[in-house]
Parts: sequence; structure tokens; C-alpha cells
Amino acid sequence: MLPCAYFGADQVRRCLERNIPELVQVLEEGFRDLATGGVVQPQRSIVSVQDRNGMLLSMPAYSATAQALATKVVTCFPENRAPFPSIQGVVLLFHASTGALKCIMDAAEITAYRTAAASAVATKYLATEDPKVLAVLGSGTQAKSHILVMTAMFPFEEVRIWNHRESSAKSLVNDLAASGLAVDYEQSAEEAVRDADVVVTATSSPVPLLQAGWLRKGAHVNAVGAPRPDWHELSEELMHQCVVYVDTAEGARTESGDVIISGADIFAEIGEVLLGTKQNRRADTTVFKSLGMAIEDVLAADLVYRHLEGDKC
Repeated sequence: MLPCAYFGADQVRRCLERNIPELVQVLEEGFRDLATGGVVQPQRSIVSVQDRNGMLLSMPAYSATAQALATKVVTCFPENRAPFPSIQGVVLLFHASTGALKCIMDAAEITAYRTAAASAVATKYLATEDPKVLAVLGSGTQAKSHILVMTAMFPFEEVRIWNHRESSAKSLVNDLAASGLAVDYEQSAEEAVRDADVVVTATSSPVPLLQAGWLRKGAHVNAVGAPRPDWHELSEELMHQCVVYVDTAEGARTESGDVIISGADIFAEIGEVLLGTKQNRRADTTVFKSLGMAIEDVLAADLVYRHLEGDKC
């Protein structure tokens, strides 16, 4: 095997933080390619580790447009506590012309930032065009990456956060304050989302945290947590009140508890909105249910490699 580069978590994180607008643009283009058949992306393979409430996922994809070929192998153990993160794994990036392995990189940071960037694409097309208030439910890695990406891409005047573990939420507030971001901690999920323009649910809760009647009409929700068929962050009533968009309909119908348990209709995939074949119903309350797609990992990893390939290690 030919020598290949390795990029650790810190390198990947710094690169993605410096290039958030480019990452969002790359994913937007990738969603269009997927919708027009320019991406090869089989449904991800999942191995359940039921006795540990965990799972192992394998997610390969290929973009002919970007000439990017990769697979992500990652574990998800949401009950992990420090020093073990809930998401661990690697992305293997290959030369699309020869199939040779060219890079191995940490998958946790790729997952964190590509998920937030996908939410930013959905927010661009589904939320009010001038969002002022962002509310985030959760205080883990996804909560942090979403706040960093969302505030980089949109002119939010207020950012609120809530988590059922107050100490964890306040720790994130202090962490972000050290980076120059002002975030308010709210005492309840309802207080956090009241009158918010954009809401992010990024928890591992198996039961609904976001209820019908809490959101203003026209609010947009990026639902990125509860990645199991029997978990759901949004109440069934709320799901039926919203216009539901997804990354892939096939994945949502088999893996998303928010969709499966509620039985809510899927209005469109986000790629269909980008192509203009389905409406972006900004005036209505909308939900983007994101399970994450392999093409997001592939394009994010390709971006990191292009920026860091001169720094082989």
C-alpha cells in the first residue's frame, strides 16, 4: 500500500472551522448532485450493539463531480462519558482514479461539522430569510458545532441553549464565551424555543423534548438527534403540524423515530428543494430531519484533504 496522510481530530477541526462557508457550499452542491443522480451512495450499514446501547456504522459514497471517494467507519455510543466521545471512528479517503488510499482522518470532527453544515443548507432554504433568534436543545458536540456553523452563516442576534443537564449546558456557554460567542442558557426547552426563528434539536433523548404549541408559525427546526427508529425528539403532534423535509426519504422511513413513530408525511428531500422541483415553504413551520449522509462525509473529508495535503504526517 502506498504511503498516505493521517489527520487527527485537532487538525480536522481547525481546518473545518476556518472554512465553514466553503464546507456549506460544497455540501449544497453535493445535495444537488445527489438529487440528479451524480452521487453513488448505498444505504449505510448498521450493526447494533444492543447491550451497550451503541452501534457501528459504515457509510461509503462516491461523487463523480468532485472525484471524491471515501467511506466512514464510526461508532455511536450516546451514553459515553469523558474521556470517550459518543462518536468515534475514521474516514478513509481514496484516489478516485486508482482506488489507492490517500488519507485517513478522524471522523468525529467530520461528523460534527458536516452535520451542522447540512443544517445550514436546510436553514438557508427553509427558514425565514433573515433569522434573528437561534435556539439549540443539547450541549454536546453537535450542539457546539451547530452554534459555530450557524452563527458563521447567518446574522443571529440572539442564541439560546438548553439541556436537561444544566451543568453541561453552562459549561458549553462558558466555552463559547471564551471564543467570543454570547449564548444564553434557558431554564427549560420551552423557554429556549419560544419565538425562535431556527431551532436545533441535538440530543440523544428517546422521548420528545420539543412539543406542539411551543414554536412560532414559520419557525424552522433542524432535528439532528435521536438517530434510532424508536427514539424521537419531536412530539407526534408537532411532526404532523410541520412541513417535513429530510436528507433522504429512504433513510428517514427506516431509521428516523421522529418520522416512523409519528407517521408524518415527508414533503420533500432537501435536494429536491435545491433543484426547485419541490417548494421551500418558508411561511409554514418546517422540520429538516437529518440522519446524515455518506456524501456529506466524503465531501467534507475531501475539503480537509485539499487544504491540508501539504502537511503530511
